[in-house]
This record gives sequence, C-alpha cells and structure tokens, in this order.
Amino acid sequence: MSLDLSTVSGLTASFEGDLILSMVVFFLTVSVFRLFKFFILHKLQDMAKKTGSEFDDLLIEMIREIKWPFYVLLALYFSLNFLDFGYSVFALQTLEYVLLIIAAYYVIKSVQTGIDYATRKVVLMKKEDEEVEDVSLINNLSSILKALVWGVVIIIILDNLGYDINALIAGFGIGGIALALAAQNIAEDLFSSLSIHFDKPFVVGDFIVVGSDPGTVKNIGIKSTRIQTLQGEELVVSNRELTSSRIHNYKKMEKRRVVFGFGVTYETPTDKLKMIPSIVEGVFSSVDGVNLDRVHFKEFADFSLNYEVVYHVMSGDYNLYMDYQQAINLGIKQGLEEAGVDMAYPTQTIYLNQ
Repeated sequence: MSLDLSTVSGLTASFEGDLILSMVVFFLTVSVFRLFKFFILHKLQDMAKKTGSEFDDLLIEMIREIKWPFYVLLALYFSLNFLDFGYSVFALQTLEYVLLIIAAYYVIKSVQTGIDYATRKVVLMKKEDEEVEDVSLINNLSSILKALVWGVVIIIILDNLGYDINALIAGFGIGGIALALAAQNIAEDLFSSLSIHFDKPFVVGDFIVVGSDPGTVKNIGIKSTRIQTLQGEELVVSNRELTSSRIHNYKKMEKRRVVFGFGVTYETPTDKLKMIPSIVEGVFSSVDGVNLDRVHFKEFADFSLNYEVVYHVMSGDYNLYMDYQQAINLGIKQGLEEAGVDMAYPTQTIYLNQ
C-alpha cells in the first residue's frame, strides 16, 4: 500500500503550519508574561506603596515570588494545544501535572505568607495590649494551620492525578489508629500545650521552679517548654511533664514572706540580748519597701543564742529581695558591732577538772 504524495505533502505542510503557530503562541505568551512581570507588576508595586494598606503590598509580594520557569512552562502548555501529533497529548498531560504541582507549591507558599502576615499583625496587637502571654499560642496555631494547608493541597493534587481519595482516606483512617497509638506521647504534649496556653499556670517571662530546677520561661512550644535556668543553660521540659507536676510560679508573687535567723555568743549579757530586737527594728525602719513582722529570741542552740526575724518584701522580684536582704544583713552586723555584741560561729569549749 502506498501513500499519495499529495497527501503526505499536505500532512507535512499542515504540521509545519501548526508548529509555526505553536511557536508564535509560545513567544507571544512569554512576551505577555514578561510585560506583566517587568512593567505592569512594577507599576502596581509603585501604586501599592502609595496606599496606607499593607494588604496590597502582600499580594504584590506573593505574585513576585512566582519565578520564570513557571511562566515558561505555562506558555509551553498553551502553545502545545495548537499541535496535533501522536505525542502531543502525552506531552500536554505530563506538562499539566507538572504545572499542577508547581501551582500547588505557589498556592501553599502564598497561603503561608498570608498566615505569617496575620500572625505578625495579631502578635503586634497583643504586644500593644501587653498580652505577651498569648504570643506562643498564636505561633503554635500558625504552625498547625500551615501543616493543615499542606495536607489539604496534597489531597487535592492526588485527586487530580487520578488517585481514589476515598480509599486513601479510609487507609489513612486504619493506619491512623496505629499512628495515634505510636504518637500518644506527642498527642499528650500537644493537648498539654493547649492546656498551658488556656489555663495559664505560667507564661513566657515567668520565673518558675520545676522540681529542683528554677528558671525563666523562654518559649512554650507544641511539644515542649524551654526554660533558661539560673546557671545559664537551657532546660527543655515536655509539656506533659509540666502539666502533671507541681510548679512554683514566682512571677505571680505579689508579696514575699522572708524568714531568716542569726546567732550571738553565749557570753552576751542579758541586758544586751534585750536590746537586739530594737536594733533589728531600727535597721528595718531605714529600709524602704519591706515590712517587719516580728523578731524574737528563738532558742538556745549548741554554740549560739539564736534570733528569728520575719519580714515581708512588697514585691515578687528576686533580685530586689536579695538587695533588701543584703542591706538588712549589713545593718544588723553594724548595729551589733556598735552595741558590743559578738555574732556567734561554730565553736567548742572543753572544761577540765583538776
């Protein structure tokens, strides 16, 4: 069987015409995209800068993030529609899947940019209202939203690629039970994180004591909380452990009760022992910010006569408390020296009978 030369010539001329038309469409489409990206987009960006809103700047920035390979592939996809040969259908379908994946990536990126923008705005509002304790929760919710966006877009891509989403979801449901059992501790930490944020036993910046570890809360994450200890290292504690343990929160302290003692020697005369409470009261009268509760001759110890002092600091600040304690200690030491009273230290006296 032989082909008519006129038929072959016609097919060749038709293919050449389609190829030329496809190339023209490709270059025209690329030129339009180039005009849009380098002229119209720049013009829109200049206009957006003159407005008082940040939303239009955000939209322009999202469009600018789209890189040239996507535009070239899109132009190629448009141009291939004007070709009619055996491999064009396969090429179009392959290119369609590639464009779908790239477009999904840019959609995810744009949505995440929008989430970050909304997060920054809410955080700024909270900081202006001095509600810094809510910032960690907002950041955690932002991370969860970004993860959900990825999950939704991946399901949409798989659906467009021809996968049976219902069967896939059912499979995930069965496997999800095993995954949930394996990730039980992670889930407990997640719910513990939400419990910390809503119940607020402590917030970022609070000075707390967990067990025997004191420190300042630096970050409350989804799985763990980071604490800066007094020694300088970072202590990472799981949220599950924090919600199930006893925590001392000193940031909530409005008034600190302090009990301390000191001792004088047994050689101190009784009349001077009676003077010591008034000496201590005089010291406290010269220190602002503290209220003396009581001072008593407490006990006869092994090597000293001990006094007990109780007072209140009208602040929960630990450094301020130590400043007051230092001033009180120095005042008591000076007062006892001026009264001729010796402070006691561990001694042992041995009496020998002859």
